Amino acid sequence: MAGFKYDIKEHIGNISESPKGWTKELNLISWNNREPKYDLRDWAPEHEKMGKGVTFTKEELKELRDILNEIDL
Repeated sequence: MAGFKYDIKEHIGNISESPKGWTKELNLISWNNREPKYDLRDWAPEHEKMGKGVTFTKEELKELRDILNEIDL
């Protein structure tokens, strides 16, 4: 997808880091000047590149939290 814009409104946390320095992050991001969503994806150092990810509304993230809380890890 060419020509899209993003603005990281809030960095919530890093989940992991690869040996090459890429980090799996949860952020609140506005894509193409739209309402910000929670976003989980891999980022290169300095956020110059990104991997495929998944976005969640606040309600979806709450549902995911509830599902994860029910898992016996």
